[in-house]
Amino acid sequence: MSRYERMFTRLDREQRIGFVPFTVLGYPDLARSESRIEAMIAAGADALELGIPFSDPLADGPTIQRAMTEALQAGVTPDDCLELVARIRRRHPDLPIGLLLYANLVWARRPAAFFSACAANGVDSVLIADVPLDESDEFLPEARRAGIGQVFLCPPNIDERRLKLLADRGEGYTYLLSRAGVTGSEVAGGIPVSALIRRLGELGAAPPLLGFGISRPEQVAAAAREGVAGVISGSKIIELMAAEPSDEPSVLSRLQDFVRAMIAAAGK
Repeated sequence: MSRYERMFTRLDREQRIGFVPFTVLGYPDLARSESRIEAMIAAGADALELGIPFSDPLADGPTIQRAMTEALQAGVTPDDCLELVARIRRRHPDLPIGLLLYANLVWARRPAAFFSACAANGVDSVLIADVPLDESDEFLPEARRAGIGQVFLCPPNIDERRLKLLADRGEGYTYLLSRAGVTGSEVAGGIPVSALIRRLGELGAAPPLLGFGISRPEQVAAAAREGVAGVISGSKIIELMAAEPSDEPSVLSRLQDFVRAMIAAAGK
């Protein structure tokens, strides 16, 4: 079983859905990024989704864009990010770790070398945010050869043809979008219809994690009632990191309180 499969099995046993925080690797710098990720793991995060900083993150809203810009200004590189992931992996051998990134970062190293590096550093899955499902052929074979699951976005208005394609190609989990648009906690997530979740199950798709606009415990509870396997929260995490007071103990405390509150709402 993969780490994701073991996680979903455990969550079923615990009768709850998973909580997966997203943050930008290297934000605001490598040292604080690492300690903040560790704090969220200690608070009970079931998996991690981590972004590699990129200069033109089209799928992300202003909050995550600012975090990526700050990480790039601090000199953070993709190699730094993979090394940080490797350190997390050594401390947490069973924790699922996914990357969210953009295609230029893959092409810069070439797909075969990129996915091989991901595997060597303990990555479980990669979501390439600006590659449509229909155009994933250039990446999918190399990802599978390296043992890296390819995660795909599933919008609420996806058609049946693409839904079947997603079920065939996706591994690890399915990133179910709560709404159209870009990421951000400024707009409340609209919970998708149960019929789409049921159809994903009928097609054997990887379990759905709901993302985009997830920032409050009541949204986690609503998602659990709809039947998703878990939720992803990113922009709210970044907002908590940037809030005042900005001393590190306060930041770590805010993050842990938020993770615990979201998990507390995750019962089925």
